[in-house]
Amino acid sequence: MDGRDWGKFLLPYEQAVEELKVKFKTMRNELKKREEYSPIEFVTGRVKKISSILEKSRRLHIPMEDIEQGIEDIAGIRIMCQFVEDIRYVAQLIRNRKDMSVLYEKDYITNFKDSGYRSFHMIVEYPVQTALGQKLVLAEIQIRTLAMNFWATIEHSLNYKFRDRLPEDVKERLKKAAEAAFILDNEMTSIRHEILDAQRSFEDKSRIVQNCLTFIQELYFYHQIHEALQYQSRFNEIWEHEDLAGLRQLEEELIQAISDAKRSNSVKD
Repeated sequence: MDGRDWGKFLLPYEQAVEELKVKFKTMRNELKKREEYSPIEFVTGRVKKISSILEKSRRLHIPMEDIEQGIEDIAGIRIMCQFVEDIRYVAQLIRNRKDMSVLYEKDYITNFKDSGYRSFHMIVEYPVQTALGQKLVLAEIQIRTLAMNFWATIEHSLNYKFRDRLPEDVKERLKKAAEAAFILDNEMTSIRHEILDAQRSFEDKSRIVQNCLTFIQELYFYHQIHEALQYQSRFNEIWEHEDLAGLRQLEEELIQAISDAKRSNSVKD
């Protein structure tokens, strides 16, 4: 083992993970605003622990001086999706990006492992701007469904406990659990349209409610106290009856009321 300063060695990887998390979370938010649906459910990231790096280098017979290229997942990003179909879409979005280069991919969904493990891996080269200049860092991006992630997290914990020597009965039960997760993903895909419609309806209602309440507050700002109180009373009644059509109508009326209030205020000035 060499005497490297591990704190300094891992700095670019820590920076890469933080930047990539921000970029993929921003991608999620942008897709949600543009398409009213994002294939990305949430994003996590981590830098491999030093003990894990040493164990992997020993297991794969990678010399310490070669670990930057030999161990591709020191920086790791995990992107969770609702549906299997979303995984392909997210992978294509990553391929299209100009701020990282995809070196190669490993499709463990089509070609799942004997253990039952399913996920889609992309090894990317990502440029980090350090105090000493640009450094190219390898990072592994794992894209999987929530069901796949639940199974993989449990399997990882068990492998850590048994040090990759799982008892046969545990292996069999894990395989059955992997199959159950696969069936769950397929069932979710079969009702994907209904799920997305329900989610869009919820998002639409949330947006309208927020707009209505914001517009009512704006009327107070323009000293339209009587009108604001009337609209608040109407909102309360519509909300009580869960009348989405009524909320849409109220939103339109409030937009016009705000426009009139601004025009009136401009004339006074």
